[in-house]
Amino acid sequence: MHKVAMLLLLVITTISCDTNRVYDNYHTVNNGWNIQEPIQFEVSDVDSIPLHNVFITLRNTNAYKYSNLFLIARMDTPNGKQLIDTLEYTMATPEGEWLGTGFNDVKENKLWYKEGVRFRESGTYNFSIEHAVRKNGNITGDERLEGITEVGLRIERPQNQ
Repeated sequence: MHKVAMLLLLVITTISCDTNRVYDNYHTVNNGWNIQEPIQFEVSDVDSIPLHNVFITLRNTNAYKYSNLFLIARMDTPNGKQLIDTLEYTMATPEGEWLGTGFNDVKENKLWYKEGVRFRESGTYNFSIEHAVRKNGNITGDERLEGITEVGLRIERPQNQ
């Protein structure tokens, strides 16, 4: 029993020592990620002085049938400016092994979105992430993207600050 308590204490301590984290939130995706349903995040009260790194985090299962992932990410600033990016990420090796971390069939991926961001304006920043995955030769994207279970947004202070 003593070993279990020590292990639990070690896990809690490790998780709580994430001093670089500024914002970290996930949204669960049920029954496939619908192309018409972007994932939304509202981020308020971000320190404007240091630079920040922004990541898109997601969890996928073996039901994800592609080796890459295309996303359209939008950041709306408090003054109404929109920054829109089309992003491509490699999700598997050429041999078909999933990238990311995890011990079972769920893999967690921390994908670079923006590096060295300064949130100069006070107020709420709105982030929107939608998938743009499609089969080769198709113009329209997959209506439902199977195998993505959670989509998240993480903002961190760089480790050297």
